[in-house]
Amino acid sequence: MTTLTLPLMVDLKHVHLTDEQFYQLCINNPDLNIERNAAGVLIFMSPVGGYSGNREMELGIDLGIWNRQTGLGKVFSSSTIFKLPGGGNRSPDAAWVELSRWEALTPEQRQKFPPIAPDFIIELRSRTDDLPTLQAKMQEYQDSGVRLAWLFDPQNQQVEIYRQGQEKEVLALPTQLSGEAVLPGFTLEVARFTD
Repeated sequence: MTTLTLPLMVDLKHVHLTDEQFYQLCINNPDLNIERNAAGVLIFMSPVGGYSGNREMELGIDLGIWNRQTGLGKVFSSSTIFKLPGGGNRSPDAAWVELSRWEALTPEQRQKFPPIAPDFIIELRSRTDDLPTLQAKMQEYQDSGVRLAWLFDPQNQQVEIYRQGQEKEVLALPTQLSGEAVLPGFTLEVARFTD
């Protein structure tokens, strides 16, 4: 096993990692799900259970099928960390980046944590997720330039829709969602979540 030595700058409340140190921390600890918010706070996330993992995958499959048919961009799994312009390093449950924006990145930028805000993201609240924490993450996505974002909340049987420059919209499930101008022609029929 490779060990990682990090020369950390520490104040009384925070550990400050450079982008490269954060990248190495994640790469050298592949069994940990780590994010970093815009304030530099490290967030260690627990793995999800079978229900949440299945729901995540099903939502990502629908996005992937639409993208395969249109060829308009690139789809990413929950294992992908994006280096957001607002300073955070986040991994949404599913993400999509418009093709010309993706191709504008260098090969090295594509290889590491892409320094780009996705155009679209999906987050799915698991049983262990705190809703206000996820809503703050959604705001961080918006602040970083994400154009459309869906937060699925099975506990409350609803979905929150975040759009650039607008108040969030909350819809009860079941519902039909549209990718709007961000994902032209993409629609998603969402049933009520059941365990």
